[in-house]
Amino acid sequence: MQITSPTFKDNAAKALADAQLQKALGNVRAGFIDKRQKAADALPEFEALRDAARDIKNHTLAHLDLYLETYAEKVEAAGGQVHWAETAEDARNRILEICRRLGAKTVTKGKSMITEEIGLNAFFEEHGVTPVETDLGEYIIQLRGEHPSHIIAPAVHLNKEQVEEDFRRVHTHLDPSRNLDEPTSLLGEARAVLREKYFQADVGITGANFLVAETGTSIIVTNEGNGDLTQTLPKAHIVVASIEKIVPTLEDVSQILRVLARSATGQDMSVYTTFSTGPRRDEDPDGPGEYHVILLDNGRSAMLGTEYQEMLRCIRCGACMNHCPVYHAVGGHAYGWVYPGPMGAVLTPSLVGVDKAGHLPNASTFCGRCESVCPMRIPLPKMMRHWREREFERNLNSAVARYGLGLWAFFAKRPALYQFATGTAMRLLGAIGKGKGRFAALPLAGGWTRHRDLPAPEGKTFQSQWAERQKKMKAKAA
Repeated sequence: MQITSPTFKDNAAKALADAQLQKALGNVRAGFIDKRQKAADALPEFEALRDAARDIKNHTLAHLDLYLETYAEKVEAAGGQVHWAETAEDARNRILEICRRLGAKTVTKGKSMITEEIGLNAFFEEHGVTPVETDLGEYIIQLRGEHPSHIIAPAVHLNKEQVEEDFRRVHTHLDPSRNLDEPTSLLGEARAVLREKYFQADVGITGANFLVAETGTSIIVTNEGNGDLTQTLPKAHIVVASIEKIVPTLEDVSQILRVLARSATGQDMSVYTTFSTGPRRDEDPDGPGEYHVILLDNGRSAMLGTEYQEMLRCIRCGACMNHCPVYHAVGGHAYGWVYPGPMGAVLTPSLVGVDKAGHLPNASTFCGRCESVCPMRIPLPKMMRHWREREFERNLNSAVARYGLGLWAFFAKRPALYQFATGTAMRLLGAIGKGKGRFAALPLAGGWTRHRDLPAPEGKTFQSQWAERQKKMKAKAA
């Protein structure tokens, strides 16, 4: 996937001007926030479960090497194979080797952000393998040649009419006069088309929400049956997962599952929570003949022991972007890579470099909503501030931004001068703006006034008002 994060500002401007996208983004606000709140309120121990989930992942990350080794041993004991991949290229090549050995021409895929991260679909097509996305949202955007705009709702940026248009364009073998006015008819058509693909596929690929060290089990959480069909019908099931998906025990994962669906979609549990351990055994009625796990690092181990380690607790629920006013305004594609929203603003610089993704941590109001709803209590605003610091230290900001911050720091380090300067500015701007109420343009404030008016000050500075209030309270107490 091509990284367009360096052009985030241009991407965002286009998104803001896209009327259809703006209409579709209303579904994020309406479809997730209230449901999550109701689900959390209905579970008295929800906050305690968040604490427990955080502690489980912190413990796991502190002993990650031991749990990874244990997991690999359990997978192999169950008849599976573990393949260690340091880079995206390593992962792609190992997957292709398995597919070529099995003579795979068609591969079905369950929803997986990791396969997006390593660019697996484009790689398959370059090497004569046809990938078929089986998650409905992923299938729709595959038809359009797009990437997910949300980590749990890949096609949230689209409306029903666009989906109908794509189905009629691609499903040319079906009756052109068929009625696709209702969402249920679109769903039925996708189900019928995809069912044929399951039986044609030689290999099935899924991601993993969790990997359990205790049993060597991979777990996927879905609201469609596509994940189960993808991993049980083909000759081989390949799990592609990053190393931080490990949890120690089944008991641990059961606690985290209780906050995952509630945070993501407002459900008590997702419709399907599927546990897979090894290939089909002799007594099993179905299942894959081979079971492979690709364990991907791709920059994760470099985050351990740094101020960004807490990001590795992320369970990809999407709650942070569901509640983010910036994501609500520009959608996921504006972020320019696999991971959008607040979690992407931290993870993307960690994986591709702050030189390529430095705009993303700046695309935040620091309102704190992302941290307040994160089921793993990840301090996303704090880590975005760290990335802003790294950006400044490496001179990646524009000269205007650097000199502006330098000037502000000069005054901020001298309280008396700062108070005098701000007080003078308030009085001056208040006098100029008297009767107008706001400024449409102002020197040195073009970054603001190009997009919105600047309200004219109506009184004294906050600090002077606070000082006067304190004096009155002391006098009254005396």
